[in-house]
Amino acid sequence: MPGRSMASFSGVDACLSSLKNCQSYISTGMDIATNVALDLVEHQNDTKEVNEMERVMLEYAAVSREVNHYMQAVEDTVNQIKRDKPETVPDLKNVVEEKFKALESTNSDLDLRRNEKFVLFKEQLKQMKTQFGAKLDAEESTSLEQVDEDIAVTQSQMNFVCPITQVEMKKPVKNKICGHTYEEDAILELLRNKEQRKKKACCPKIGCNNLELKRSDLEPDEVLKRVIDSQNKQSRSTQ
Repeated sequence: MPGRSMASFSGVDACLSSLKNCQSYISTGMDIATNVALDLVEHQNDTKEVNEMERVMLEYAAVSREVNHYMQAVEDTVNQIKRDKPETVPDLKNVVEEKFKALESTNSDLDLRRNEKFVLFKEQLKQMKTQFGAKLDAEESTSLEQVDEDIAVTQSQMNFVCPITQVEMKKPVKNKICGHTYEEDAILELLRNKEQRKKKACCPKIGCNNLELKRSDLEPDEVLKRVIDSQNKQSRSTQ
């Protein structure tokens, strides 16, 4: 009996590993869809094509939710068996399916729109439309005041300068906690130096009260990168 239990859990571990790989592929697909949508806005393509990318993002979010629910069902099943220690190991597939269906029964469309990648997609799309003069839909218009001021006020070239290098950024990353942006290589080097000295890193932007900066707080600022590139192209064309 112990041997059977071990074999079953070995198969479960393999299943979870495969599901985690699926999540990685889904995340990559959502990143690609986001970049396609931003390209469409930047080049002023048809609004219908941009909306199609939003539909694609929601489909990805639905698949991601389904995978998450199945992973949770598997993990809950394993934990239950380890806790109860039954004399006979039940049919894991049936138990997992029951738990999965229970989780899926709670689904709502709002769940998809709360997906982290979808939320970021909508925010970046709104910022791109603001920067490149595209028409905002009703939802975006009512929440326009939420656009990061450091990006919205493009007249100030200081928005493009890294607070660490004091040079215009090429690969800006945004701090999700305080909203400040830095050159990717520069902020990663700062974090490495702090880690080697076993010290906490704080946001290098003067006046910021964010005293604990983490790698997980950083995300590529695709919108700001595109704005910088666009400004540079315009400058070169007028020279």
